[in-house]
Amino acid sequence: MTHKPVEGFSKLPKQGKIDWIVNEYLHGKEEYQKILKQYWNEDAQLQKLHEEFSENTISNFYMPYGIAPNFLIDGKLLALPMAVEESSVVAAASKSAKFWIDKGGFKTTIINTKKLGHTHFIFNVESHKLQHFFNFKLKQKLFEATEDITKNMRNRGGGILNIRLIDKTADMPNYYQIKASFDTVDSMGANFINSCLEQFGKTLKDEVAKDETFTAEEKDSLQIVMNILSNFTPDCIVRAEVSCKIDDLNDDSGISNEEFATKFKRAVTIAEIEPFRATTHNKGIMNGVDAVVIATGNDFRATEACAHAYAAKDGRYRSLTHCTIDDGVFRFWIDLPISVGVVGGLTNLHPLVKFSLALLGKPSAQELMSILAVSGLAQNFAALRSLVTTGIQKGHMKMHLFNILNQFNATEEEKQHFVTYFKDKTVSHHEVIAELERIRKNN
Repeated sequence: MTHKPVEGFSKLPKQGKIDWIVNEYLHGKEEYQKILKQYWNEDAQLQKLHEEFSENTISNFYMPYGIAPNFLIDGKLLALPMAVEESSVVAAASKSAKFWIDKGGFKTTIINTKKLGHTHFIFNVESHKLQHFFNFKLKQKLFEATEDITKNMRNRGGGILNIRLIDKTADMPNYYQIKASFDTVDSMGANFINSCLEQFGKTLKDEVAKDETFTAEEKDSLQIVMNILSNFTPDCIVRAEVSCKIDDLNDDSGISNEEFATKFKRAVTIAEIEPFRATTHNKGIMNGVDAVVIATGNDFRATEACAHAYAAKDGRYRSLTHCTIDDGVFRFWIDLPISVGVVGGLTNLHPLVKFSLALLGKPSAQELMSILAVSGLAQNFAALRSLVTTGIQKGHMKMHLFNILNQFNATEEEKQHFVTYFKDKTVSHHEVIAELERIRKNN
């Protein structure tokens, strides 16, 4: 090893952590101290709040926080907050919002809000014997044992919806699950669900131990492996869609409305049947979804995992969006599985998260589900619209232009020159460098 392990790193003060990192890994260079400190918030209390969100925090990592306006969603006009570092995401979403605003906007439907969790256990017992025990003894005990945990959630209209025994012995010897479904109302509900499941595990163990229908050998075989929610929520679904007559599409790319609709539908169909395309297609959807998920203080990793699992639910990875053309009507929609909350977690702590939720009119969890699905659909519409008309690079690279120029410390005057220079041509990294060298040489 070229470096020494450290003991008690988490117990060091913030400056102590920084000193150790810089001295051990960065040759003691003062510039790295400055980089970390320039991102500290000048408000000490706000900085402390951010540091307590996670562990071993030594600085803040900034992302651009942008606004995509003009989203007409279920009759409400909204401006969406988007925290994202990728060029063209906010611009693309905004462009889609503007395209659909005079065509009825986006319509959404909450299909279901059921969330899932499991107690995974091993039990060397005949399946029918365990099923009988579950149906006539255990199931009711599980509801009773979690009454204190679920009381507040039940008062808000949620709680445990159902509990089932799942036989998984065909996949692994002696493997069973207690599978529970939950309604967590306006909270994401992870802590609530996991608390219920941990109680399930304890109750299962206790009830088996005192039940006389099981032998001592069977009782000894019981092993609670884990109690944990699932981030795959195929029954927590929202649909977002847009539709209009083909005659009203009025795309400004220079091709006819009929040709645009046909090419667009074919592009979606390719993503429905070709996993290589579907992966990039769905990544673009999640550009829009994740940006709003982050801005509203929700878990984008869970959102990603669920969406991609759902895309492969039939055994083949497919597009999350779909398109039809029937009787002269163009329809484009997404069914998005997503579990989010508007209470708990960062929603009551992070100032920008509170700002985002206020900007959106303090939505319920279901309303936020709708907004997120719309953001993903809008992003996908913009990407496909570019792909089947002008190509993706023209718009994307134009948005990426300033990133390239900033790498070379371009002045404001040079930036304005390039805006004019690329007004009627596609931006390329090579062309930017060549033109920058030319103008600097002439100056």
